[in-house]
Amino acid sequence: MSLSSRARLAPKPRFWYFLKRLKKIKKANGEIVNIKQVQEKKLNDRVRNYGIWLRYNSRTGTHNRYREYRDVSVADAVTQCYRDMGARHRARADTIQIIKIQSIPNSKCRRPNVTQFHKAKLRFPLPTKIDRRFHSPRFTTRIPDARLL
Repeated sequence: MSLSSRARLAPKPRFWYFLKRLKKIKKANGEIVNIKQVQEKKLNDRVRNYGIWLRYNSRTGTHNRYREYRDVSVADAVTQCYRDMGARHRARADTIQIIKIQSIPNSKCRRPNVTQFHKAKLRFPLPTKIDRRFHSPRFTTRIPDARLL
């Protein structure tokens, strides 16, 4: 079983949660033998697109959902998903079940919040002009020099 999380202790309760539903085994009757963190290949910290299929419980029922995120690793994309689902849908982390995570190419992306970053000539505007005199002193203790040279 593969569980995604940034914290070391977070996958243990999720493991027992899924095992209880899949094989009807309680925590008292089982034992975790080994926990291994799977490191994904570093591809020069390149930003990739991730598609996440998930199921979550809301106040009205259980919903299936597909989300897309751009991030440098799977763990960061999952963290972004948990925070996004909590902010947009008020879904707590313990009610979210991640079904599948897949890295997807730019041509297969569907969501506009991801596809807007696929342009070749992507530019970001500078909304305010930086005032260079901001850090200079406003008042001086010297008397101005009024002599003619």
